[in-house]
Amino acid sequence: MAEFEATRGMPAESMVVFGVASDVRLMDRWLPQGLSVHDAGPGTLEADGSLVPGSGKHEGLFRVSQEQLRVEWGGRDHPGYSGWLQVSDSAAGTSEVTVHISLLDEPESGSRADEVRGLLDRSLDSLADEVQRRVSGGG
Repeated sequence: MAEFEATRGMPAESMVVFGVASDVRLMDRWLPQGLSVHDAGPGTLEADGSLVPGSGKHEGLFRVSQEQLRVEWGGRDHPGYSGWLQVSDSAAGTSEVTVHISLLDEPESGSRADEVRGLLDRSLDSLADEVQRRVSGGG
């Protein structure tokens, strides 16, 4: 089992960042290229794209806790995949996001692990960019 985690500072208060990070309609703007998610009903998402194992669409569980500023997900048809995103307050007017991904069938080292770490870093960079657009009025 491999565990991956990355943290990034965000240019807005935690509630603004959480609003962007938890909005399924905005996720395609900051998730890795090659991954697309769509609302599939209460507590459920559909994922598809080149980063999704196998072919076709996959259903996943999705939970948003505004009180905890936390988003959790997991693969319903791929139980070896799960993750969470946590937003926390930071210095005046900023916040921090931590994303954690668990992959049951992946090694913690090697080229695939490096690829996953790179995807996490780029996604957090894209999330920061999306948040910046929101706070500067371009959202």
